[in-house]
Amino acid sequence: MSVLLFAENSQGEFKKATFEAATYAYDLAQAMGTDLQAVSVGQVTEDKLKELGKYGVSKVHRVADERMNAFANTAFAAAVSAVAKEIDAPVVVMAQTYNGRAIAPRVSVKLDATTVSGAATLLDPAAKFKAERLAYSGKGVETVDVNGGKIVVTVKTNGYKVAENPTAVTVTDADFQAAEQDFDAVAKEIIKAAEGISLTEADAVVSAGRGMKGPENWPMIEELAGYLGAATACSKPTADMGWRPHHEHVGQTGIQIAPNLYIAIGISGAIQHLAGVSSSKTIVVINKDPEAPFFKVADYGIIGDLFEVVPKLNAYLKSKN
Repeated sequence: MSVLLFAENSQGEFKKATFEAATYAYDLAQAMGTDLQAVSVGQVTEDKLKELGKYGVSKVHRVADERMNAFANTAFAAAVSAVAKEIDAPVVVMAQTYNGRAIAPRVSVKLDATTVSGAATLLDPAAKFKAERLAYSGKGVETVDVNGGKIVVTVKTNGYKVAENPTAVTVTDADFQAAEQDFDAVAKEIIKAAEGISLTEADAVVSAGRGMKGPENWPMIEELAGYLGAATACSKPTADMGWRPHHEHVGQTGIQIAPNLYIAIGISGAIQHLAGVSSSKTIVVINKDPEAPFFKVADYGIIGDLFEVVPKLNAYLKSKN
């Protein structure tokens, strides 16, 4: 009986969200007095798989079916469930990525398990596996507990620390073969919207809105993001007007993010925008309107003309590089 981690990869590489989930799963396994194993789906080199040992994984079950190099919800869920049953895993942990959210309910059904989605705190085995998750678009905190049975938990991205817990790890091929009907819906191609830092993976995000007055003024935002090693984002109106590409739109109807640092420049802070970024650990607002709603949720605020403030920030950061 071991805790099982779904070690999601992207084109053979593990990203930060996987290591967050691995740290979470290891801490949970320690609290339960057991070990941590992982299942990896797709073509990942053995050296990469053994990197999971840095984060407490003692055994990796490799599902290397070439048909599963492309994401297929049903097939991935079947693979994770098969390994979970083989090792009698009481808990399956995965990152709350788009893929994780897609397969978690399917795994739950196959295991007759309870789903705890977007966990922001560690499940407590001593208290009905109680945990906290954000609710109402981040405006509230929901406490959940599980009344027995198996559990599938997705870990909120940028919501748990990454810590190394070096463990001797072995890699073995899982005894699993996906059924043909599991490939009725397959992601045939993944096209990157842009190069650079992914919004969902970014530790810092610099975002701007209609206060920029036009797309020609965005270079100062990109410059600031460059100094901070941040991703760039925008509000919905700026994407709708064609000032910025739609893949940069963050908010309730766009991409929902939870970086360690979110800088909002020239964005008033409508409720739809706040719903997508309120999970950020630190929010900094730059706006000339002291009544802008964003200031009510900001950790730090600068009331001033962004066309004066941002160049000064860039000049300062440039002097420090």
